[in-house]
Amino acid sequence: MSSAESPTLPSAPGPQSPPPTKNTLGTIALVLALLGFLFACIPGALIVGWVLLPIAFILSLVALFQKRKRHGAAIAGLIVSIVGTVVGVVVFLVVVADAFDDAFTQETTASSSDTEDGGTDSSNAVDEEAGEVGARDNPYPLGTEVASGDWAVTVNTVNLAGNDVIAAENPFNEPPAEGNTFVIVNLTATYVGDDPAGEMPMVIVEYVTSAGNSVNSYDHMAVVPEQFDELSTLYNGASTTGNLAFEIPSEGAEGGVLAVQPDMLSEKVFFAVQ
Repeated sequence: MSSAESPTLPSAPGPQSPPPTKNTLGTIALVLALLGFLFACIPGALIVGWVLLPIAFILSLVALFQKRKRHGAAIAGLIVSIVGTVVGVVVFLVVVADAFDDAFTQETTASSSDTEDGGTDSSNAVDEEAGEVGARDNPYPLGTEVASGDWAVTVNTVNLAGNDVIAAENPFNEPPAEGNTFVIVNLTATYVGDDPAGEMPMVIVEYVTSAGNSVNSYDHMAVVPEQFDELSTLYNGASTTGNLAFEIPSEGAEGGVLAVQPDMLSEKVFFAVQ
């Protein structure tokens, strides 16, 4: 080693960067995002959420680009604001759908038939203490007239043992599947509207089993005697009476109910089957 050479000394360490500091703007963005998410879930306060969430989104983005600041709260605020916006849109659509349904769904009301002496027919009496009259657990009795908008409908009779009637009507009618039976519902629809062109009946009837399953009359192809006429136009005061048939489970048939809508936009009400 030459005497002219000197030993190499280690270089002094450079100045270290200070650790990232608290990101106040990110924290504010996260708080606003959480509040916006909360309000977005409440239909009555939805507008507040829609104001807070965009603000939180913008503040989160600004906080993310701040140097030497912690970004955890800003990232969380960004995620919460995006998710909250999606939730707010879903809640808004649900609110709009409910409002649309309420605006176009007509209330269905009922009136019992009167006897000749002016009294109310006891066969049409309803138990008003059992809950909402016309609900599935407290259905209207047979013979009750329900009306909504331009139509009034009366369920006259229900034959829970209609196999022989269906078989006798047409030799090509197939018997019900094993464990099923035919139920024949007789109903009357009256047009009470004032459209000079008249309307065709749009009554909707379903049989609802005790388990809650619904059966429609068009689920089978049997020819029904005196079938209910859904194609003829009726004018003010005119009515049509006919039968609809349902193929339902035999077991517990008497425990079901009929779900009836006088027209497509009316509220659904329920009738007992016996």
